Amino acid sequence: MTTMQIAVGIIVLITYVGIAIGQVPGLRMNRATIALAGAAALIAVGAIDEKRAFAAIDIGTILLLAAMMVINANLRMARFFRLVGDRAMRLARTPKTLLALVILSSGVLSAVFLNDTICLMFTPLVVELTQRMKRDPIPYLIGLATAANVGSTATITGNPQNLIIGQSSGISYITFLAYLAPVALIGLGICWGVILLAYPGEFRGLLPEVETSRVEPYYPLFRRTMLIVSGLTLAFLLGAPIVSSACVAAGLLLVSRLRPNKLLALDWELLAMFGGLFVVTGAIEIIGLSDMLFEATATLLHGGVATLSITIGVLSNLVSNVPAVLLLRPEIAAFPNAHQGWLTLAMASTLAGNLTLLGSAATLIVAELARTHGVSLSFRAYLRAGIPITILTMLTGILWLSLIPD
Repeated sequence: MTTMQIAVGIIVLITYVGIAIGQVPGLRMNRATIALAGAAALIAVGAIDEKRAFAAIDIGTILLLAAMMVINANLRMARFFRLVGDRAMRLARTPKTLLALVILSSGVLSAVFLNDTICLMFTPLVVELTQRMKRDPIPYLIGLATAANVGSTATITGNPQNLIIGQSSGISYITFLAYLAPVALIGLGICWGVILLAYPGEFRGLLPEVETSRVEPYYPLFRRTMLIVSGLTLAFLLGAPIVSSACVAAGLLLVSRLRPNKLLALDWELLAMFGGLFVVTGAIEIIGLSDMLFEATATLLHGGVATLSITIGVLSNLVSNVPAVLLLRPEIAAFPNAHQGWLTLAMASTLAGNLTLLGSAATLIVAELARTHGVSLSFRAYLRAGIPITILTMLTGILWLSLIPD
């Protein structure tokens, strides 16, 4: 290795470790500032110049992510998520049914919208309802977190890493859905079964009747938003360009009497993190480190769906799933059966996020929001269900995708 490659390797390693942990000891940095600082350091040492850094940023992915954030902001203001949560909880008569409704609603909605948004909206609701019913909130929070990840496997718009894969692979929305929806549906059933077995004492008897105030949507915005979202979903299914369709839908929603700062409630930190990571992975490719990594792991990467999935799963838990997808993107594109490789990357990087609380942003959001509401979802308590759910859902995905012909 050259001196430049060693320097770049050190910067990249520090950046990835910081992103995986989510902070830098002694400094007030989060994943966004860590990614941006890493990108700046690589430009400073000459690993990538300004022109190539700009070229490395996938504008399509950034625009798609921003458009989905605008759509989610409108749904939130229309009280759509609280409405769904309220209606689902009212149907529950037993703890088992309540868990099933939490898993089903969070899983299905995560397939349509970004899973992080669903966790943000549903965590306070789950904590509030379980406490009022005098139930242990932990199993239901684990169900919410794991189902949000599993459900998001089904679609290109389900999570940030799938947005990247959708843009890079050229796989249509309906094709992606056809291949990975069965994995997600079976996975949701696995989440339910594992949590029932892991917490048998919680799921006995009936739920007490609790007085709840009925949630009503903000109808003017609700009707308009649902019409536009329905049109967007139809456009996706008919094969319209995903980025353009999402941007048109977001643009229509921005034509409103509401305050622009509410409509443009974008997660700027997530967008900034993506921009920084695009530059970091661009530098890795230019300097030749990615070629060295792929050469060293060629046997694992090209050994079939099983070994590729395990490799992706390990890497996703070491550096987080978005950096893992960006790192593997050029190699997957060169696979003889790239179609199967992209789907395996989407499946494994998403389902591996359920292994630990640090495995994905969705699980972290649930744990952190629950803590602010007085509920401690510990690392150990999560592992009780997280490990078997990850193993069983990954095995399901491996078996299913192994059926895709070469």
